Amino acid sequence: VQLVESGGGLVQPGGSLRLSCLASGFTFRWYDMSWYRQTPGKERELVARIGSADDNRNYADSVKGRFTISRDNARYTVYLQMNSLEPEDTAKYSCNAKYGGLEYWGQGTQVTVSS
Repeated sequence: VQLVESGGGLVQPGGSLRLSCLASGFTFRWYDMSWYRQTPGKERELVARIGSADDNRNYADSVKGRFTISRDNARYTVYLQMNSLEPEDTAKYSCNAKYGGLEYWGQGTQVTVSS
């Protein structure tokens, strides 16, 4: 089982990034997929979640209207489009897959928003 994130980097405030998470080793379409983020000294925060059937999306209040989660079951990939980025969005973003009692995590990708 692998979840491999990509797309992080350094961006100026107001800019955009698209994160990708490529899954392998499990039946991707069965799993709810989420993006979490964490900064040193803080608890991990749920950013966005998308249901297995792409019919239910949830967002943290802090990112509503700016971030969009989507998935491509044929490509075993979940995306996080991040617009209007703010310095407070700086964190390590990790991909999560969950199906019943099964749960997997990626290693994460760093997003830094700074001028």
